[in-house]
Formats: sequence, structure tokens, C-alpha cells
Amino acid sequence: IHLKFHAFGNRSFIFLFQATMTSSNCRFLLKNGLILNLAENPSVTTLLEAHQGAYTTTRTHSDGSLLLFWERHMSRLSNSLRILLNSNPELLFNSEACRVPFSFVSTKPTMWDSLVQSLVDDSMRKALPLVLDKRRSGEELAITCLVSGNVDSLEELEEKFSTAFDVYVHVGSYVPPLFGIHQNGARLAVVGRGRRVANAKYSDWVR
Repeated sequence: IHLKFHAFGNRSFIFLFQATMTSSNCRFLLKNGLILNLAENPSVTTLLEAHQGAYTTTRTHSDGSLLLFWERHMSRLSNSLRILLNSNPELLFNSEACRVPFSFVSTKPTMWDSLVQSLVDDSMRKALPLVLDKRRSGEELAITCLVSGNVDSLEELEEKFSTAFDVYVHVGSYVPPLFGIHQNGARLAVVGRGRRVANAKYSDWVR
């Protein structure tokens, strides 16, 4: 069993896992690399409804060895966080009165991307061994990473980027639907309001 670490320059891209459909007991919820001791792990929708933040979703392929479009997903996650910090920080920190440090807002895009990548990588270095230990051979994984603002830490340690955010990782197996079966056909319904910040992907919109 192995998952590949893709390196670009001096940065490595590590995998995050979330379940949309399950076929085994490989299902976890982790916060900042630590598994949460819950009687039953929530669905991804429940996780997004419970926590403010920016998120991205993808899955593995090729027997769990590769992650689909991970570079793009990390770029989208970083961009969403930056947009929300600048325009609607309450969608990250669940607080109308939070004050975002100027150092966060003024960070250059390339430096910001590196900071977000480091935050995600640190969480996954702690979570990955748990995932590999439980994953079945040949099992594919669906993937979501949610980065949520920690308003208490933001107020206490304004200049320390890593303490201002929590990384949630939802782990589980992915089973693609079979083609040619009527019940597995795609269904689309458009309901509710549009996103307040159209260019960012954030959990508040899921509610």
C-alpha cells in the first residue's frame, strides 16, 4: 500500500481524505492531525455545516496511489482562504467582530500559498499513518480538506499563522457509481441562495 508524495520545487503535496460513499470501516475525522474520539464520524455535509471555513474536495485513483488534480485543489483552497480573509473573514472565523492581522492580509500570494501548503502538510504527516493502516488494498479514497479559522488563537497570537487555523480531515473510502444504471444517473436541483463570495469555496454556503 502506498500513496505518492508529489514534489514541486521545495514543496511536497500530501493527501487528505474524506468519504462520500463507504464500502469499508476506513472512515475517520481528524483535526490538526489528531483523530477525534467520536461515537460515530459525521458525514461530510454535517462537517461542513458545523464549521466555518474554506474547503476543497477530490479523490484518489489508480489504486489509491494518485490524487486527482491535487495541485489545482490546493491552489483553489489557498485562493479561497485569501479571498475570505480580505472580504468576509466572518465566513472563516464564525465571528462578526474578528480582527484579521494586517500581516495575514498583506502577505504576497506566493508566500500565502506556501503557508497554506505547510499548514496542510503538517496535518497530513500526522494523519497519513492512520489512513494507511486501515485502508484496504485496492480501495480508493474520496478527499475533502476544510480549513477553519480559530478566532481565539487569532486574538492571542496574531502573528503566528499556524495557530489561526484548524485543518479538518475526513477520511473514508470512495466507490464510483456504475454507469448504465438508471438509479445511478445524475440528478440536479438548484435551490437556496447563491454564494456571497462567488470566487471562494466555503462551508457556509453548504448550509
